[in-house]
Amino acid sequence: MMRSRGMGDMEPSKMYKKGGKAKKGKKPKKSNWIQEAVKKPGALRKSLGVKKGKKIPFKKLVDAAEKPGKLGRRARLARTFANMRKK
Repeated sequence: MMRSRGMGDMEPSKMYKKGGKAKKGKKPKKSNWIQEAVKKPGALRKSLGVKKGKKIPFKKLVDAAEKPGKLGRRARLARTFANMRKK
């Protein structure tokens, strides 16, 4: 019988370790992940045909969020950001 490829019959030295040791002397730097999440600011507004400086109507945003591809992804991210702002 062959050895199992799962976790059943592994040697303790080969098992995954939970967590890891932090490097001494270095603090984790704060990242601005929200600013880095939007790669092309204004692309959603432009693809929806909304003029610069105007707000995207909620109905347009909801309809766009249901679409596949980049447009849908950008619209869903915009709705997530809007929900974060309200709280």
